[in-house]
Amino acid sequence: MFSLENFDIKLNTEYIGRNFIYSEEIDSTNTFLLNKGNKFNTDGTVLLAEKQNKGKGRKDRIWYSAKGQNLTFSILLTNKKSFQKNFNLINFVASLSVAVSIENLYQLKTELKWPNDVLINGKKVAGILLESVSQGNKIERLVVGIGLNVNQQLFQGTFNIPPTSLRLETGENIDRERILAEVLNNFEEIFERMSADPKALLEDWKTRCRLIGEKISIIEGENVKYGIFDDLDSDGFLLLRTKGKIEKIHFGDVSVR
Repeated sequence: MFSLENFDIKLNTEYIGRNFIYSEEIDSTNTFLLNKGNKFNTDGTVLLAEKQNKGKGRKDRIWYSAKGQNLTFSILLTNKKSFQKNFNLINFVASLSVAVSIENLYQLKTELKWPNDVLINGKKVAGILLESVSQGNKIERLVVGIGLNVNQQLFQGTFNIPPTSLRLETGENIDRERILAEVLNNFEEIFERMSADPKALLEDWKTRCRLIGEKISIIEGENVKYGIFDDLDSDGFLLLRTKGKIEKIHFGDVSVR
């Protein structure tokens, strides 16, 4: 059982997670917070669900998570001034927050995979999904969904990247309250840093991305592209070098050739 008291003691933020919602079961934390009709509009609101009936990852993939063993939560951002300019970098804020938290608490080496995965020993421990609601050409509210495998030890199904959990990697039962508070603490700090120095944020992210400089393939829908992962541009888009040319990639599934 998740202890709100233990979590609150460890939370050291000004606004991220200060409005905290705990749910035993919900369709999707992202979908719930995106819906204005649910009347949660406070910037930094966090919704944690023990079970999602319609949890999702990128490209409408289903995110499976054992009830009560992991962390599936969403962060609501409504202060448009804080994210309009650097909207594309928030994905990097989230994945870096998870990676730094894991490294700080458990001394595990993490790897970041463009655009939204956190890996340990080549296995996926966390995924990020950003969703937003726009009015005209302006984003009104943004939700950052994070799924982190914490204490789950068995994973059923087929996966593009084999899954793992913090418990499998450390051999110990993990305090979920502690790791969630650490992620939110780091998220707020890195999010604020993004506004001040977005270039430094990307450089920090790239130090954990081993695919830069490697031959890769990128699947975009029905299309497959091949080349070298040259770099990231200032918006976080992947720069693919093919036959002496640089192509900007906005989305896709990346793998080593």
